[in-house]
Amino acid sequence: MPDNLKLYEAIVLLALCEEKGTMNGAYVEYATAAALAAELLMLGRIKVDDGNKEKVTLVNDSRTGDSLLDEALTKISDTKWQYQLEYWVEKLAGIKDLKHKVAQALAADGIVASEKEKVLWLFERRVYPEVNPEPEEQLRQEMRNVVLSDENDIEPRIAITIALANSASLLPQVFSKQELKDRKHRIKQIENGELVSKAAKEAIQAIEAAVMIAAIMPAITAATVTSSPSSC
Repeated sequence: MPDNLKLYEAIVLLALCEEKGTMNGAYVEYATAAALAAELLMLGRIKVDDGNKEKVTLVNDSRTGDSLLDEALTKISDTKWQYQLEYWVEKLAGIKDLKHKVAQALAADGIVASEKEKVLWLFERRVYPEVNPEPEEQLRQEMRNVVLSDENDIEPRIAITIALANSASLLPQVFSKQELKDRKHRIKQIENGELVSKAAKEAIQAIEAAVMIAAIMPAITAATVTSSPSSC
C-alpha cells in the first residue's frame, strides 16, 4: 500500500478518471464509507462485538488526527445505541460531500488537482484530474500482485482495498475481463477474509455491508422522484 494512503483515499483514487477527474464506479460512497469503518476497525477505535449480534462497539474515542476518520468516529461515539456495521456504512455514506472531501485530501497531498469546469455552459462541477500518477500506479500493481498470485501472506490493507474495489465495481479498471474470470476464486477468498488476520477479517465485514446496501439502492432510486446526476 502506498505510504500514507488511507483505505478511503485508495477507493476514491481508483474511482477517479485520471485525465477528466470525474468519478467512475458504482456506489462509490458506500465503498468509501465501508473504508472509513474498516480504518477505524484496523486502528482499534471500534470493534465488532460477536457476543452482541455483531454490533459495533466503541473501544477508543480518542482522535486519530485524520479529519474524516474523526468525523466518522464522532458519529459513532455520539450515538446512544449500538448498531451493526450495515447501519454505520449507510450513515457514513451520508456524510456531506464525502467523495469530494476525500478528493480534496488527495489534492492536498499533490496526487490530484482540484478544479471546477462548466457543464453545458450553465453549471459548474468539481473535477480532480491526476497530477501525480505514482501512488495509483503503485496501488494498482500491489493489487495485481495479490490477485494474480497464490501467495497466502497478504498485506491486510491491500486485501481490504481489493474487497472494497470489488464492491464498487472498480476491479475492471485494474484487471482485464479474462484476469477477473480466471481469478474469481482468489478474489472470493480475499473478500471472505480467508487470507488475512482476524482483525483484518472483521474489517472486511464492512465491505460485506457495503455490498448489501448497494444491492438495495436501485429499488430505492427507482422509487425516488428526483435523481442525482452521475459524477462522471
